[in-house]
Amino acid sequence: MTPKHAILAIGLACAAVTPAAAQDLPARIKTAGKVVVANQPNYPPMEYKDPATNQLKGLDIDLGLALAKELGVKVEWSDIGFEQMISSLTTGRVDLIHSGMSDLPKRRETLDFVDYMKSGAQFYTSFERKDEFKVPTDLCGKKVAMSRRTSFPDETATWSKTNCEANGKPAIQVVGSEGSADARAQLKQGRVDGAVQGSETLPYLISLEKDTYQIVGAPFTAVLQGIAFPKAETGLRDAYAGALKRLIASGEYKKIFDSYGLGVTMLDTVLINGEAVK
Repeated sequence: MTPKHAILAIGLACAAVTPAAAQDLPARIKTAGKVVVANQPNYPPMEYKDPATNQLKGLDIDLGLALAKELGVKVEWSDIGFEQMISSLTTGRVDLIHSGMSDLPKRRETLDFVDYMKSGAQFYTSFERKDEFKVPTDLCGKKVAMSRRTSFPDETATWSKTNCEANGKPAIQVVGSEGSADARAQLKQGRVDGAVQGSETLPYLISLEKDTYQIVGAPFTAVLQGIAFPKAETGLRDAYAGALKRLIASGEYKKIFDSYGLGVTMLDTVLINGEAVK
């Protein structure tokens, strides 16, 4: 099954959202007139700070603001480290997480996700070594850096077992970094041979830094990115699902994704925990 088909297969089941829940925000959110959203702006083009103005920018920022406008509230962005986001959500410090988070089965044990795009883990190397690493298996036995806070280390190790070790090649040496920016720094310094990050981010980085990075192969996972909510906040979750559905219908959703050149990552319908919303 190809990554594209795997993503499509995820949405075959249906999650019911009642019309009232899809329209109405919880009373506490209405009273506050805002949602507090966890976001760490270090993952361009999804979220980042404009170096000239220090203003928040990115697809997640634009989509988050559009969703809040649709719901009639404002957004208070809370800059929280990725590893602290889930605890901040479950303890009530923030209302939701909108920060390039993958909707993973293990995260669904404590969170619900309104999925809004598809992504995948992607190998890349430095441009100067593009002839050395032409296909992903060329990275077998090599040092590959990726954020230790993400699902990439486990996914890379799993891929390595199937594509390297099972074929008699040495395993990829997974190097956990402090984030995607740290992984890129290690790659530039020659401390690692390759790196991994979300496929949605690399075209943007390549456009910014010409002849610096080279994508190796196709994405080797197929995952959904979602806005995360506490399990108990079904009202807020469903209100966001309804708002996203209206943005898709109006064309605003497509406009936002196209503005970042990420139309290929769009979903055809709203999903909650990977299941299509009726």
